[in-house]
Amino acid sequence: MRETLIIKHAVGGKIFVDTAKHPLPYAVEEKADGSCCVTIQTEWNELVEELFELRHELNMFLFREYKDRPTVKTWFYVSEGPVEYNKEKRELSVTAASKIEYVPDNYLS
Repeated sequence: MRETLIIKHAVGGKIFVDTAKHPLPYAVEEKADGSCCVTIQTEWNELVEELFELRHELNMFLFREYKDRPTVKTWFYVSEGPVEYNKEKRELSVTAASKIEYVPDNYLS
């Protein structure tokens, strides 16, 4: 399985994180309340600063590509979820209130 995390600006479409093009270590933690926290190892830079400024306008996706079945896409609803940066750990964390998983191939005509 190949996994790609993408975080982009919902309005302008600018991509802040695309692990297929710029690999970064990340982890997805699902919490008991249904929220999900994605933590990305990255240095503070201009792109992270811009992401942080637009933190209430983000779209976050996780693509899981398989050899023997269709890709599964997860769309995380960030909305007002906290977006934080820990300078000591060099970690960006984005919390989504909820998510929806679907198979894009099921919606092709």
